Amino acid sequence: MFRATLKSLLARKVRLVLSGLAVVLGVMFVSGAFVLTDTLGRSFDQIFADAYAEVDVNVAAKPKLALTEMEGEQIQAPFPAATLEKVRAVPGVGEAVGTVDADGAVLIGSNGKAVTSFGPPQLGGNWLGESELVQLREGREPRADNEIVINKALATAGKVGVGDRVGVLTLAPRQDFTIVGVFGYSGDRDSIGGANEVRFTTPAAQRLMLGEPDVFNSIVVTAASGVSDESLRDTVAAALGDDYVVKTGEQLSADAAAGLKEGLAFFNRILLGFAAVALLVGTFLILNTFSIIVAQRTRELALLRAVGASGRQIIGSVVLEAIAIGLIASLLGLAAGIGIGALLAYLFTNLAGGMALAGLGVPASAVIGAFAVGLVITVVAALLPALRAARIPPIAAMQDVATPDRPLTKVTVAGAVVTALGGILLFLGLDGHAGGNTLTAILGGVLFAFVGVALLTPLISRPVVAALGAVFSGWTPGKLGRLNSGRNPRRTAITAAALMVGIALVTGITVVLDSTKSSISGLAEDSVNAELMISGVQSGPRMPTFDPAVLDEVKAVPGVRLVDGQYADLASFGGERYWVGAVSEPAALRQIYGATPTAGDIDRLAANQVLISSDVAEQRGLSVGSTVPVQFARGDEQTYTVSGIYQSSPLFGPVMLPAEASRNFSNPKPFQAFIQLEPGTRVADVQPRVEALLTDSPEVSVGDRQAFIDQQTAPLDTLLQMIQILLALAIVIAVLGIVNTLALSVLERTRELGLLRAIGLRRSQTMGMITVEAVVISVFGALLGVAVGTGLGAAVVEALRDEGITKLVLPWGQMGVFLGLAALIGVVAAVLPAIRAARINVLGAIAHD
Repeated sequence: MFRATLKSLLARKVRLVLSGLAVVLGVMFVSGAFVLTDTLGRSFDQIFADAYAEVDVNVAAKPKLALTEMEGEQIQAPFPAATLEKVRAVPGVGEAVGTVDADGAVLIGSNGKAVTSFGPPQLGGNWLGESELVQLREGREPRADNEIVINKALATAGKVGVGDRVGVLTLAPRQDFTIVGVFGYSGDRDSIGGANEVRFTTPAAQRLMLGEPDVFNSIVVTAASGVSDESLRDTVAAALGDDYVVKTGEQLSADAAAGLKEGLAFFNRILLGFAAVALLVGTFLILNTFSIIVAQRTRELALLRAVGASGRQIIGSVVLEAIAIGLIASLLGLAAGIGIGALLAYLFTNLAGGMALAGLGVPASAVIGAFAVGLVITVVAALLPALRAARIPPIAAMQDVATPDRPLTKVTVAGAVVTALGGILLFLGLDGHAGGNTLTAILGGVLFAFVGVALLTPLISRPVVAALGAVFSGWTPGKLGRLNSGRNPRRTAITAAALMVGIALVTGITVVLDSTKSSISGLAEDSVNAELMISGVQSGPRMPTFDPAVLDEVKAVPGVRLVDGQYADLASFGGERYWVGAVSEPAALRQIYGATPTAGDIDRLAANQVLISSDVAEQRGLSVGSTVPVQFARGDEQTYTVSGIYQSSPLFGPVMLPAEASRNFSNPKPFQAFIQLEPGTRVADVQPRVEALLTDSPEVSVGDRQAFIDQQTAPLDTLLQMIQILLALAIVIAVLGIVNTLALSVLERTRELGLLRAIGLRRSQTMGMITVEAVVISVFGALLGVAVGTGLGAAVVEALRDEGITKLVLPWGQMGVFLGLAALIGVVAAVLPAIRAARINVLGAIAHD
């Protein structure tokens, strides 16, 4: 039986290669994701090991607000310089140096624009001198407060060098400095981890990066001879008390790498999600391939039964073929995944400013995941055809190979049940009734919905395919192609369902993102009573900001009626995390943003007052006069009194504070502003004057309402393009499915094609018939995808109504493009099968059994 299975596998190697290729692509995503995250994870380990190589023990104050890597940047609280002397007096301390090191030093390059970073920090701190790790390559150390040294990576990015006068943005507005030195790192490295670094004198660093003089945010301690790092850590911690966090350099390195790995794990899950989509599509392809092969081998399998093979042996034979395909596909997919992981890691490090990449590694998770996924997918997909093969009676050996259609009752009922389960899970997830399992419920609902629709598809395939094929019915090959595509509803349905998955996801995401863009545009146009906006595009972990003095200068511009600057940060509000905002002009809540007061006065804010939304008031049981403790990223906890409550709106945050509160935000500068003009004032008269005021704030620009809308929605377009690229893999697999189905169908209909050729069907007409069949199946799958995707997208939009996504937008133009592309996909997929059908030897085909 084993030899018979092996011969059968080798006889169908071309057909099975196409099925295996689907698994290869899916496994490639899985193994590539693990290789990428492992390589980057080890790279981060090395980066932080280098960064803290000269640190025995580090002292830092406990953060005012502890944040995870996903929540944002952790602000290290400053502490008095007197702490440094206290540490120096601890027994076992050989040397202690106070350091200033914080993200947020943005250099303005030679082109007058801010040097941006797409991930790595832009560090500012005090120059500590040269060491084994840090070496000056040009110039000297900074000696005056208007002098700086920068690392080589930043000098290259900004196209600046020693002697140049440059602007630097920090917690303070732009200040100009002279570059007196350029430094690098051991090993001829221009940076560590792609970070851009600006180093000031200690007084300048304290003032600009920490916001106050005579403070540090860490102390680097070197142990005296014979003292272990762990022992020194414990001694220093005991001397300083609970207000400080004392760690060894090894602990710091591990903690810093772990924080970044948390973000990598999230990215890994995204890649695995796209892999799951590809594998789902591949499952349809393999299921269809094995179903067709079993149907074609009816007589062969029946003969095996007749000579003594048991049903269990037949199942084993089909499953063994699946295992062989799975093993080969897993091996190839693993190899491709290693290559893809290496390529993505290379691209990531270049995007991150040339971060040093650790050696490529293949973790056990990549190998185990590749073979586990490859084998499970192929075996599960082949199981149903195997069970069907086992039920073939020996008498079938004396019958025709063709197999009659089976009733669709069972599969239709199963499809209805599975679709209903998917709908229930989606409802629970989107409506917030899934508890802590929201994401699981949504993903499970989508999976069940796809499988359920695939099971229901045979019921509608014949009438829908007939309707689509009617377009070609005036042409004899077109009529034949239409009939062929509808002759086996199950086969057509599975082939179309494979294409449906990718197009449904793209359509659904497009519906959600287009609806989001339209809702944002609607809010800006209908609710924001301002003609000009100051804002920027965020390209890294920090929001672009501008000098708050600009707000007062804009107010003085003729024709300006009202200006409101907005600040934002994460804070602990009454013990819970909220994104809080601060406004420079409280009256703007009503006059610019159209806020509706529900209690108290929302037009004024004293320094110790706060305005809250009606949702926060209800959730927290607050009313006008209530007091709430608030802890910001900087400073001590403060108590605010609720002075007004406004109707909740997606246009502004749930908590609004006076501008004075922004002093304790992680970035105390405004990130955007709205400018209302006097009636009759032209935008063109005011905008150039505001632009002139923003010369020293190159991270932002001023634009009218439409420019602001375009700027805010541009990231959604980028996101959609990225998703479409990743989902293109699922569509490629679906195309392979169509090619495979047609190729097997041509082989199955060899005699029929020969007879058609014998009675006068020309080669070109034969190719046209196969092409029409492919186009009809492709367009049918695209129609299913558009319909299912629209439904899923509409459900998500409805669930997000309370979040401000109030407009449902159906992308008719893109839907039309999807259908057009589906027709093109059908034409491309039909090329090889059509050529093969046209080359059939007529006499040999007629004699084919």
